[in-house]
Amino acid sequence: MKGALWTGRVISALIVLFMLFDSGAKIVRFTPYVEGTVKAGFADSLVVPLGILGLFCTILYAIPQTSILGAILLTAYYGGATATHVRLGQPFYFPVVFGILVWVAMYLREPRLRELAPLRR
Repeated sequence: MKGALWTGRVISALIVLFMLFDSGAKIVRFTPYVEGTVKAGFADSLVVPLGILGLFCTILYAIPQTSILGAILLTAYYGGATATHVRLGQPFYFPVVFGILVWVAMYLREPRLRELAPLRR
């Protein structure tokens, strides 16, 4: 299972890097992120709180002791993003794929999760 562990770690690292960039861009109010959030129907004042929320979920996901809680919270975060895209009539595959990847990575990284929900052959 060493290959699965490293595959899970790589997928998790990519998710964490993406979310660190995304959250950081919202926290520093990078213009395209502010404009995109407002265009999506959210108040300008919500950009920074959304960035902080994303950062918080990501940090929990990155810490091994809290990674399951982080995965649950990131799933909720991506669910909100999915709902927003659906409401706007935009493609919503990106947040759905990321939500799935969060759990694929957790399943590959965490033996206790594999014991809890084993795949049958």
